[in-house]
Amino acid sequence: MSVEFVRMEVRPGREEVVTKVWRGLLAGFLISVSIGAAVWVLAAVLPHKTGSPFAPIREFCAWVADSRIGSGILESNLAFPIIEGLHLMGIALSVGVLCWFDLRLLGLAFRDVPVSRVWKQVMPVAIVGFSLVFATGFLLFWAEAKTAYESVHFWIKLGLIVLAGVNAAYFEFVTHPGVAAWDSDRIPPRSARLSGLLSLIFWTAVIVTGRTMAYSF
Repeated sequence: MSVEFVRMEVRPGREEVVTKVWRGLLAGFLISVSIGAAVWVLAAVLPHKTGSPFAPIREFCAWVADSRIGSGILESNLAFPIIEGLHLMGIALSVGVLCWFDLRLLGLAFRDVPVSRVWKQVMPVAIVGFSLVFATGFLLFWAEAKTAYESVHFWIKLGLIVLAGVNAAYFEFVTHPGVAAWDSDRIPPRSARLSGLLSLIFWTAVIVTGRTMAYSF
């Protein structure tokens, strides 16, 4: 006599779903307040100007900003706010979506979903978002190249973007190729968790320095 075991799908109740939603909203609120506080502290503590004596780059940035396109973007009543708005939308699409994958790598969300599935779902959206971020960021820099060159916050932001890129490249070419061995693990291995943690830290710091840069111009 054979006994057949039927796997029952357990769905969370309404109260559990509501509780998770409220926890997510509370976490988002606390993160927003923390980022706002960090922006205020950094804007108040760090110097705004680099005071760099390296004239060639400064003169080049001044030439870029004073060009026809740079001046046109900065002086336009529509172009600059539209580009800035698209830049913020790109941040929401890229970093906002990427955070979910980072949380999966940390074992804090979607534990029952394979890492590869989360990756396939979030990365197309994240790539579109990052493409929008870098395209609009290039145009914003074009309009304010001289001011950006003289901003301490701009150089910190640039360094953080490089670190985030190095972390992403390391995960993609070193850690991710072995995903089949831990794809369904509720808690991924240490290397994957470290990549997720560093990604959250670096991209959050990029957003913070981006806001402090804007307020210090």
